[in-house]
Amino acid sequence: MLTSRNIAIIGAGAWGTALAIHAARLGLSVRLWARRPELAAALRPGQANESFLPGFPLPPGVSAFSDPKEALAGAALVLWVVPSHVLRGVARQFRPHLTKEAVNVSAAKGVEDDTFATMTEILAEEFQGLNQSIGALSGPSFALEVAEGLPTAVTLAFPDPKVAREVQTLLSAPVFRIYTSTDVKGVELGGAMKNVYAIAAGICDGLRLGLNARAAFLTRALAEMSRLAAAVGANPMTISGLSGLGDLLLTATGDLSRNRRVGLRLGAGESLEAILANQREVAEGVRNARAIWGLAQSKGLILPTVRETFRVLHEGKSPRRGLVDLLTRRLKEELSPDLFPLEKA
Repeated sequence: MLTSRNIAIIGAGAWGTALAIHAARLGLSVRLWARRPELAAALRPGQANESFLPGFPLPPGVSAFSDPKEALAGAALVLWVVPSHVLRGVARQFRPHLTKEAVNVSAAKGVEDDTFATMTEILAEEFQGLNQSIGALSGPSFALEVAEGLPTAVTLAFPDPKVAREVQTLLSAPVFRIYTSTDVKGVELGGAMKNVYAIAAGICDGLRLGLNARAAFLTRALAEMSRLAAAVGANPMTISGLSGLGDLLLTATGDLSRNRRVGLRLGAGESLEAILANQREVAEGVRNARAIWGLAQSKGLILPTVRETFRVLHEGKSPRRGLVDLLTRRLKEELSPDLFPLEKA
């Protein structure tokens, strides 16, 4: 149960800052945690986060801290908005200061490299013994547009629908519509996989393959996402919703997408090293291509687009060679007697 209208947002990147702005506009008291003390010192009402979300002054009601204990003080709801590969370490740092009553929401998107754990699974492991409520928020939501107050719809998933409805009521607004779900794993998996496909879609466009190719690619990507969701015990119908199809369409086609931009530059002939060298924010799909491909293999699945994207990103395969190998696989039926058949290599 939420005991107050005080929330903590852990992570002061673009998405964490946008959520802080949205929550403060709703009249909530927001405590925003930034890893770097100098950034926390600069984040005050009336000042913008010039490092990650310039042009949007923080509203009254937002306070910034770099100390975990101060950031969590009095917070009934905690939003975790750090890059997926650092979440475990950050959660471990915050654990001594969490109350048993706190409700936690992961707004990070990814799968852990070695364990294939989702973000809520990481939080559950790190907070074991604290009797925490843990859910996930995901969907098509560019930080810039949320900060501008443009209409956005997302999905909030908790095992307990009562907790989901409480958080839904607290954070919803006419321009930020929240739908609830109990399929936490499905919501998280859609958010993690779409980043990989956004890179692949960017490669397609960087190679100038045309609109037909993009439409075909996105359709097959959705099929792959649904098959992996079914394989891990999630509801494949979740992938047809905001956290799957919605986020895929946004991230694979929207010019604000960091992952799409990585793909565009790869398709145009740049090396991954050069691209990442001058990119300030994390493109989660680069790291998550390895984790998603590993997860698929552990379930006996061969997801062709994930496989080829992984090989381009991490094995030095050329984007054009990956495309050729993707298009020259054996011919097959689109539908099969099995809803989600294993695809042979």
